Amino acid sequence: MTLLTDLAAALGPAHVLTGSDLARYTGDWTTHYTANPVAVVRPADTEQVSQVMKLAARHGVPVVPVSGRTGLVGGAMTDGGLMLSVERLNRIREIRPNTRIAIVEAGVVLDRLHEAAEAQNLYFPLWFGARGSAMIGGVLSTNAGGSNVLRYGSTRALCLGIEVVLADGRILNLMSQLHKDNSGYDLKQLFIGAEGTLGVITAAVMKLVPRPRAYATATLAARSLPDALILLNRLQEATGGAVEAFEYMPDTYMRRLAEARPDIRQPFTPRHAVNILVEVGATAPRDATPDGDGNIPITDLLETTLAAMMEEGMVLDAEVARTEAQRRAMWQRRELAAEITVARQPAIDTDICLPVDQVATFLDRIHARLPDLDAGAETLSVAHLGDGNIHFTVFGSNDSAELYDTVVEAVEDEVQALGGSFSAEHGVGLSKLPSMKRRKDPVALDVMRAVKAALDPDNRMNPGKVIPDEGR
Repeated sequence: MTLLTDLAAALGPAHVLTGSDLARYTGDWTTHYTANPVAVVRPADTEQVSQVMKLAARHGVPVVPVSGRTGLVGGAMTDGGLMLSVERLNRIREIRPNTRIAIVEAGVVLDRLHEAAEAQNLYFPLWFGARGSAMIGGVLSTNAGGSNVLRYGSTRALCLGIEVVLADGRILNLMSQLHKDNSGYDLKQLFIGAEGTLGVITAAVMKLVPRPRAYATATLAARSLPDALILLNRLQEATGGAVEAFEYMPDTYMRRLAEARPDIRQPFTPRHAVNILVEVGATAPRDATPDGDGNIPITDLLETTLAAMMEEGMVLDAEVARTEAQRRAMWQRRELAAEITVARQPAIDTDICLPVDQVATFLDRIHARLPDLDAGAETLSVAHLGDGNIHFTVFGSNDSAELYDTVVEAVEDEVQALGGSFSAEHGVGLSKLPSMKRRKDPVALDVMRAVKAALDPDNRMNPGKVIPDEGR
């Protein structure tokens, strides 16, 4: 029997897609990669995923897990492999308010989990622009970050347990609800961020947190990035670490936003060099309950802190959201970053992380170096400044592979010199394999290859991603 016949018998013909039914799976959001799978299968539960893996092993076919297909590094591409979509594994099995956990399947869309948590007056604090399509399996597989890492950590920090189907079809049950467990290796951490190269994540136990009762949100212009960090530290002290987001949008970003979306109101005229979107979340009633005049204490605290720094000259201007509509408008400016970046080509996009006090140094160094690499290049930056993650894009004067490699290596040089990482939250996939080869510690690569060989000896799980070949 053929692979497709076997798969149809296991899942039903309607869930083994071929031909024209593959169209929505073959491209990626960036349009840089095109997949050519032998088929796309859509199992309904963990047992069916296990059956698919056993059949793929029997026929010697590679398997590429796919979720919401919102990745930016080519991690879900294949030529001749079998795509395994988790879209039908979409149950929120349980929300437990008293223990603040959600037990969910890999195909649950992030927004659905947000809504389910909110219905229990809780919050799942993983927040980014693609939340309407990104799925739990994908965010775990890439260890996604987003805007709230500053307060809550990345996906890895929000996960207590996972369920994984291995390359040979065995089901690894790591669905722990424990906050402490020292019984050997923490195996779940191997699969989080592995981009499907070690197994297929099918379910997870995720942490929930109290839903903020009120937000204090502002857009401000700082005199400099070091001054912005002083503001962040003062707000963290004043609020007991309640700053949820601290997003950097320089003047180049605001100018590009005005070009691409003239319908979006600019916060300041004239533009300032350093613009920050800051949001504080208040969970305590004392911070969120309006006083007799309708003033919200957490908003008053933010205003007081900003006013003091304006007196000192470190904050140049500020606007504070007074309504939910104003808050959403501020966030819209920030969340349009991907749209306005991709709309202009050719673009050399990087996703880097630095110690938070080295962000300004990196930007100074790379901007000083860039004219020697491409005199006509322009840049666009946006950053999760509170955790040091910069999305640094260069719009080159041409789309040559040579210029692309030259710019990326220059960025890597400066990042490495400052103790940073060439990959912050988007993963490695295909696009960052050269960076892994150049910059990752060779011993670390050897350990990764050993883990990969132990769990996937036939190299069938999303082959060619994350770990570069030794000779590449």
